[in-house]
Amino acid sequence: MADDTRDKLQALMEEYKNSDPANNVRQQVVLQDDNEHRNLTQEPRRMREDPVAFMLNLGLHYRGTGWRGYKTYIGNKIFYPEFSPRMKSLVLNSEAVQKVIDELADRQAERLATVQKKKNISEQEYQRRMARQRKALRKELEAVAKGIADKCVSTMDDIRNVRFFAFALNNILVRLYHQGIHIKESQWVELKRIALMAQQKKQSLILAPCHKSHIDYLVVSYIFFRLGLQIPHIVAGENLDLPLLGPFLKSCGAFFIKREWGGNGLYKTIMEEYITTLLLEGMNLECFIEGTRSRLGKLLSPKLGIVKIVLDAIISGRVSDCFIVPMSLGYDKIIETSSYANELLGNPKEKESLWGLVTNTRILQLKWGRVDVRLSKPFSLRGWLEDQLNMRGSMDLTNTGQKSILLKSLGYRILSDINAISVVMPSALLGTVMLTLRGRGVGRSELIRRVDWLTRVIRSKGGQVAEFYGMSTGVVVDRTVSIHKDLIAEQKVKDLLEPTFYCVNPFELSYYRNQVIHMFVEEAIACVALYTVVKLGGSKVNQRMRYTDLLEEISFLSSLLKLDMIYKPGGVENNTRRTVRWLADNDVFEVTDDGWVTLSDAERACGRENYDFLCFLIWPFIDSYWLAAVSLFSLAQPNRPSGTTGPVKADMKVFSNRAQALGKTLYYQGDLNYLEAVNKETLSTAFNRYQEQDIITIQRHPTPKPWIEISLTDHYVPERVNGMLMPQGALWDLADRIGKFRMEGKNRRDSQTVSTRVLRLAEILAEENATPSANQKTLLKKRSADKSKL
Repeated sequence: MADDTRDKLQALMEEYKNSDPANNVRQQVVLQDDNEHRNLTQEPRRMREDPVAFMLNLGLHYRGTGWRGYKTYIGNKIFYPEFSPRMKSLVLNSEAVQKVIDELADRQAERLATVQKKKNISEQEYQRRMARQRKALRKELEAVAKGIADKCVSTMDDIRNVRFFAFALNNILVRLYHQGIHIKESQWVELKRIALMAQQKKQSLILAPCHKSHIDYLVVSYIFFRLGLQIPHIVAGENLDLPLLGPFLKSCGAFFIKREWGGNGLYKTIMEEYITTLLLEGMNLECFIEGTRSRLGKLLSPKLGIVKIVLDAIISGRVSDCFIVPMSLGYDKIIETSSYANELLGNPKEKESLWGLVTNTRILQLKWGRVDVRLSKPFSLRGWLEDQLNMRGSMDLTNTGQKSILLKSLGYRILSDINAISVVMPSALLGTVMLTLRGRGVGRSELIRRVDWLTRVIRSKGGQVAEFYGMSTGVVVDRTVSIHKDLIAEQKVKDLLEPTFYCVNPFELSYYRNQVIHMFVEEAIACVALYTVVKLGGSKVNQRMRYTDLLEEISFLSSLLKLDMIYKPGGVENNTRRTVRWLADNDVFEVTDDGWVTLSDAERACGRENYDFLCFLIWPFIDSYWLAAVSLFSLAQPNRPSGTTGPVKADMKVFSNRAQALGKTLYYQGDLNYLEAVNKETLSTAFNRYQEQDIITIQRHPTPKPWIEISLTDHYVPERVNGMLMPQGALWDLADRIGKFRMEGKNRRDSQTVSTRVLRLAEILAEENATPSANQKTLLKKRSADKSKL
């Protein structure tokens, strides 16, 4: 038995002794091929299967053998006993925090002293009391500041915590994603080179991953530990600050922030100073540019709060430089897709947490494929800023508006880089094909053919598809179907000539399709723009459009969807020229010498399969924006004999729920093609876009708790004739124009029939929207009370 144990220990030691890049941080990885990939997770022996090997592996982590020791990582020092007290001291004693404490103490002391002054005390006594109050208030504010710091600042004081974290995480990830975490070696060699340079200059890496799952935090930190890089401080929502789990995550680099900082000047200053201090100390920082997990599968528009703090630190000169590292994480399957779908349909949000995910034994028994992590080339933020100033000319960086332009440009630069490096996983290939084919199902051979076609097209456009490692497409398809058997199923009807698959849950499957849309968004918009004549039918001459008219339609759609889609740089005219050229080169479009655009003969001959594929990608979003437009008719004043004129003001949350109810009704009655068009994420983005276009007005109220009120602007108030809402006016013109691009469906050509049903349902909702919500009743009571005081 002793010999057997010794042999196992020797085998484990031999397995890992040369696999640790942290043994020599300046070691260069020799690549045989620029495309060489590596799986970082290793299958540990399970406790029940081989308790000796399991305990030996645990012992290696405990003692810190090889890469597990995490002793010679690249980056400035973390994990020493006084680390977090030192960081708190730097923050709390900073000039900015002390200044805010002084200002708040002075302001509150002056208020209290003013009350005291009314008691006819002497000036000398007044000054003494004010000094005492200022001192007492300052002491209270310092205690509050310390409480904020204690709650927020990460506690990376003990390296044993991160070693245990790595051991536990490897066990969790290897069971959940049984095919491992895959990286591209050359990208990490470049990151190590940049990290070494940053370490010498005491500069930080700003990691900016996409945000798909709670697992993202774990994967990024695990890779940095495994490859011997300084583990990043992670910006996390305070919803993850849970008993037991929260302190442990803080000990491994997480720090928790509130979603809204509001008017809390002390909290805001402490957080800004903490992040700036991390940069000054050369600490790596991880923040999610989207702000929250994407429930749609595609990237969300950037949320720039943390990025603004970083950019301000560079602009002010407090921080010399830092390096932005866009990252993409691709999963064969996302743990949360089912809960995402429920949330998007307006169902109450399930209470979920990272703790619930990593401790769910049922989930950990599943085998959900692999994770692919890719890095974009890191770029200097100082260098990017100088390039922007040279390109844009002189800018006043003290001007909030001009700085906002730079900030937005930085956010979209990061998103564009993430899209450029994102790996299209087999799940995304299969989901996209399944949702862009007509009919009830698809045969296995046809499914394989279209997956092969999609893979070739993505690669020809410069995109990256996950490596199959010699597996045939058929094997990849079968494996992916088995992983997603709750979304894609095989027909069990007897006497079928070949295996035939169908979508079980198209709404949830759309999450994976949306991971591909960035590759084809310009082409999809161009195809849908041409669809306005293609759907008319008839001869080829009847299904063509002048290039200038096509450009106008593309411009309208691109502008409409600008908050949902990320376009290539260059502007709509340049993008359209490039897009139409690509469609013509790939035999989808035909462009005549006299400026007409139509479908090519080759595309007609193949049954429009490639053209339809591109239309199917964008149609659900067009349906959402059309639904958002027609739902605004419910903001008309109800038809009452003594009713008031003008628009209704509705509680935004209540109105959004009613808009979803309208969408579900239209879907099940056949007037909306996609249930996913009802999702609240895209509807919310559509309403934000309509606000930008001055179609609706959104007013924010702070009490009784923050809420939003929505109403139509005067120009878009629907018209009534003899008390009836009519399909005319600016709002109907908008809905009608969007409707031109929608897929043909039940009664779609009979616009009068559609308008009758839509407006009848909107009339029902108008009565409900005109009834004040609980928030509106509270607001009315407050206004009434304020008037009575006057």
